[in-house]
Amino acid sequence: MAIVESLRCRECGRTFPVEALHVCDFCFGPLEVAYDYDAIAASISKASIAKGPPTIWRYVDLLPTATPSSIDLGAGFTPLVRAERLAAELGLGELYLKDDTRNPTGSFKDRVVSVALSKARELGFKVAACASTGNLANSVAAHAARAGMASIVFIPTDLERVKIATTAVFGGRLVAVKGNYDDVNRLCAELASEHTDWAFVNVNVRPYYSEGSKTLAFEVAEQLGWTVPDHVVVPIASGSQLTKIRKGFRELDLVGLVHEGDSVRISGAQADGCSPVTTAFEQGADHIVPVRPNTIAKSLAIGNPADGWYALEAVRSTGGALEKATDAEILEGIRLLARTEGIFAETAGGVTIACLAKLAQRGIVRKDERVVAYITGNGLKTVEALGDTAGPTDTIAATLEGFASTGYESFAEKARTR
Repeated sequence: MAIVESLRCRECGRTFPVEALHVCDFCFGPLEVAYDYDAIAASISKASIAKGPPTIWRYVDLLPTATPSSIDLGAGFTPLVRAERLAAELGLGELYLKDDTRNPTGSFKDRVVSVALSKARELGFKVAACASTGNLANSVAAHAARAGMASIVFIPTDLERVKIATTAVFGGRLVAVKGNYDDVNRLCAELASEHTDWAFVNVNVRPYYSEGSKTLAFEVAEQLGWTVPDHVVVPIASGSQLTKIRKGFRELDLVGLVHEGDSVRISGAQADGCSPVTTAFEQGADHIVPVRPNTIAKSLAIGNPADGWYALEAVRSTGGALEKATDAEILEGIRLLARTEGIFAETAGGVTIACLAKLAQRGIVRKDERVVAYITGNGLKTVEALGDTAGPTDTIAATLEGFASTGYESFAEKARTR
């Protein structure tokens, strides 16, 4: 397993034991996992990784828990799709899509939950808990069921119906809270201090949970022949995913698996109705002003993002940019991705594609770059967001005359000339 040295404060640098801790008791900064990279470099290799399972656990040497304790539903090693038709539409060159719609519960959250609950079980926890905008609830309930752990997850009452059903089916406790995600998260922070025997994946075991997102960098590098992309576009909710993707590329460089892992440009995508990080970027501000979310992209609707400042710093320091997309642009992004590449993404994916299009139009994402856009959730989770915009193109009588009335001949001619 990885050689974990300690937990370390991201602000003051103080170190803490590898326990269920997430906040520095000196400066209240967030804690993250610190590793002995020299020791890891001495043991890890491309060959050893290739011998591992086709999941995130092939990178166990760079994750904070041991293989024997892992709770594995098969998350990770999802396709990296060369998106030539989408690239042509956007005026880009070498464009790839990291398709995390293929994960066991349909989103990238399976990566972070697999790591978080594996560590939680290692630390002796028997109850899994979380605050969620939906995808995390699905994943925690599923992984807890596999592990034989009890689960209790908290969601806003206005969550998409599919996400509610695909959490409830796993049999744990599902608590709907009257309020938005920030209200739910605040409640869970209070509950975590009272129920210290519960593993809140995004509170008291958050330092381990967030490490799962690094595998989104590890896989891209491996799938590109152990090279790194020039530019990545990442959706932002809490900001953790973006910062850990950056950390992942840097770690690969530190242990000698890639070169120039610190050179990847990182851009972020937010919904216009919940874009506090983008607003700070546009205003040149050094702090994030919380907002009240109002967007169809509920999985990104975090108005007070815990890692917002760190995401902002990552984008600025790597030479990337931040963009935002309206609800109409989000729906068009979903349709554009589906029409060009056959991938049906949830609203967060629509945000990524819409913002990628804007960044390309502005010349920030360039045609001469090798670009990876992260598609983090399956569209079946947010079908209701499409409303009446997705339905039959024709409604006809069950006769040949009825079919002829659709003008199929001109359609067939267009198909033949493609």
